[in-house]
Amino acid sequence: MTRPNAPRPDREAPALVWFRDDLRLADNPALSGAVASGRPLAFLFCLDEVSEGIRPLGAASKWWLHHSLASLAETIEKHGHRLILKRGPAEGLVYDLVKELGAGTVCWNRRYGEGERAVDAALKARFKEEGVAVESFQASLLFEPWTVRTQSDQPFRVFTPFWRACMGAAPPRQPLPVPRSWPSPAKAVRGEALDDWGLLPRHPDWAGGLREAWTPGEAGAATRLEEFVETRLVRYAGHRDQPAEAATSRLSPHLRFGEVSPFQVWHAVENRRHASSTGAERSIAKFQSEIGWREFSWHLLFHKGNLATRNFQPRFDAFPWPKADPSALRAWQNGRTGIPIVDAGMRELWHTGWMHNRVRMITASFLTKNLLVDWRIGEAWFWDTLVDADAANNPAGWQWVAGSGADAAPYFRIFNPVTQGETHDPEATYIRAYVEELAGLDASDIHTVTKHAPPAGYPRPIVDLSASRQRALEAFAALRGGE
Repeated sequence: MTRPNAPRPDREAPALVWFRDDLRLADNPALSGAVASGRPLAFLFCLDEVSEGIRPLGAASKWWLHHSLASLAETIEKHGHRLILKRGPAEGLVYDLVKELGAGTVCWNRRYGEGERAVDAALKARFKEEGVAVESFQASLLFEPWTVRTQSDQPFRVFTPFWRACMGAAPPRQPLPVPRSWPSPAKAVRGEALDDWGLLPRHPDWAGGLREAWTPGEAGAATRLEEFVETRLVRYAGHRDQPAEAATSRLSPHLRFGEVSPFQVWHAVENRRHASSTGAERSIAKFQSEIGWREFSWHLLFHKGNLATRNFQPRFDAFPWPKADPSALRAWQNGRTGIPIVDAGMRELWHTGWMHNRVRMITASFLTKNLLVDWRIGEAWFWDTLVDADAANNPAGWQWVAGSGADAAPYFRIFNPVTQGETHDPEATYIRAYVEELAGLDASDIHTVTKHAPPAGYPRPIVDLSASRQRALEAFAALRGGE
């Protein structure tokens, strides 16, 4: 006699694959596990923006999600199956769907945010009581956050020893192929229509630049990964900080939505290592360390779930952020600060939903240090406007720049945006691409525009860089006692 809480032995009881931040078929362990069970298959995506601890998506991420789900649904249909869409509190919706299907197994890939883990744990407990098996898999991170520990058995707070520990562990597993032979579909159940979710901007439609710049979906991710490895990777170390150069991978939104896995990226790079001359070694090591920063950010979030709302370093709670000047904040958001590389970055963000990483640091430093605006305000703007808005990377990056985070930049590190522009965009190619008012000027005149009258239509600087730097140093110096 089967115990009530034992997994259902009926091989006809379907297996439900619950997609989350893993919108792909290749290297999807939850999918592979469900297919291997031989049970009839059902596929679900649940858009949950209401459960406690779940952060609602920003507008740019919603645009990406719509197209990524459309792509995923299309590829699933090619295998003779259908993606069920549900919107609302995941715990109740997933539980009800399992009951409706009569499913015997639920497969998902693990999530690491505090709210998401709470939902998953609650469902796992409910299913265990009812004899429904839950199988969870590692798919989104190369190293599980609880497995990387200091010698004193504590979570890491500094990147370099964290990454050294990761590199001393077992190498990341090989990616899994798309399963070839799928079991039959489970019985049909009613889902929701993607278009009814209203994820796309309509009035106005501001996504034209996003459509020009991106191809969401697993196929787009595979194309971008191949192109980067074959043509850009070898130049990565030497050119990654130059925003005018096509030297970075631009894989971040594909990784954020799981259209490609870090295992696929890692081994694509490793395969290039073995096929390349030694000249690629430096670039490969540098790029892999950037993957490591993604891992480190999720390590931080796993162990401190409120990374987007609380200072990682509690001493920063005493910092007296002034009330933000609405006009200065709007100027920053709109790329109208009068500081060319800051404006170029903010306009690139608005047009494409993405910003070069070096420029992210420059624009964040300008907001938090020169304007003394609380990093949480900038983080929220990036969360709404980035297609790669990531629950770990975004707040970790902002806290690093502000000086409040783990492995943070010291309070006295204040990027000079003029010097940064001269160093990383010496010909002002990047600035001209996004700040059309300056396109007719020589590079030297662009970089020194803060010192003379700007051309018609371009604003004067909203703040004096030297005076605002000194103001920031004085404000942050009060925290030196905690260094």
